Amino acid sequence: MKYTIDAQGKKIGRIASEAAALLMGKSTVSFTKNTVAKVNVEIKNASKTDVSAVKKTRDTYVTYTGFRGGLKKESLGHLIERSGMKEVLERAIYRMLPDNKLRDLRFKNLIITE
Repeated sequence: MKYTIDAQGKKIGRIASEAAALLMGKSTVSFTKNTVAKVNVEIKNASKTDVSAVKKTRDTYVTYTGFRGGLKKESLGHLIERSGMKEVLERAIYRMLPDNKLRDLRFKNLIITE
């Protein structure tokens, strides 16, 4: 099955939670936790999502390289400028999927267009 989500005017979290539920196959009749659903999710108008100015400065993404002094912080606004809303949505949806062996297989069924 193929699902299409229009991201225009919607919040990032709402889009991500809807897409994650569809990628897991929770909307299908034959839902099982241990299989990858035959579902493709396409998100259109990713650049037109609703992000407030306060959230662009307040929200930060933290990564750690594993070395001393390797803690890196980046604000949401800087991430949008650097790589666009596609990267922000990918990170949100990836982190909402269950952390198991099927996460990467499910994530391959996601298509995001600006």
